[in-house]
Amino acid sequence: MSDSLSKKDDSIGAINRVKILAAAEKEFAIHGFKGTRVQHIADRAKLPKTNILYYFKSKDGLYLALLQEILSLWNSSFDNAKAQDDPAQVLAAYIADKMEISRCRPDASKIFALEIINGAPNLSSFFKDQHSTWMNSRVAVIQQWIELGKLPEIDPYYLLFNIWASSQHYADFSAQITELKGHEMDQNEFANATNSLIKLILQGCGLTVPKQYQ
Repeated sequence: MSDSLSKKDDSIGAINRVKILAAAEKEFAIHGFKGTRVQHIADRAKLPKTNILYYFKSKDGLYLALLQEILSLWNSSFDNAKAQDDPAQVLAAYIADKMEISRCRPDASKIFALEIINGAPNLSSFFKDQHSTWMNSRVAVIQQWIELGKLPEIDPYYLLFNIWASSQHYADFSAQITELKGHEMDQNEFANATNSLIKLILQGCGLTVPKQYQ
């Protein structure tokens, strides 16, 4: 009986955390860190304020958890890339994932952009540890591709920076894109933009674009 209750509690906790993070993402995107109130997050999540503080302890704790979730979401498709992999397939899939996140989770990108613009005050320790470790490992894989002749001599950092900047533009500057195009981009337009970006990045690296992205 106790095991059953424990599993039920864990399930409820997981559901509540998802609700809270989704509500926080919307509130932080609208109001920024300073302007967001825990009560507003609770209201949007349709949960008591005490639940927010139970799972995340404070607004700072919730904000950091959200930033870490965003980074984890962005990095996931590239996490397991290895030297023996085909860089064209890996990079194309990574760009496609990043573009899909910009389409489906634009608020997440905007929150992260604002944090970085403000000097990453809430991510300083995370950057020094987890994110820097991830970056170093991915740069090492790209460097191995270069040494194996799979990529030309390029700077791995600049390659990743360009992928991030280009894909996240569709979220961070969505208002500008909508104004210039005269309408919000639909899913088909995002697919075309994704294929265009993959072509630009891969051909710039001397790679052949995989058929599924042509």
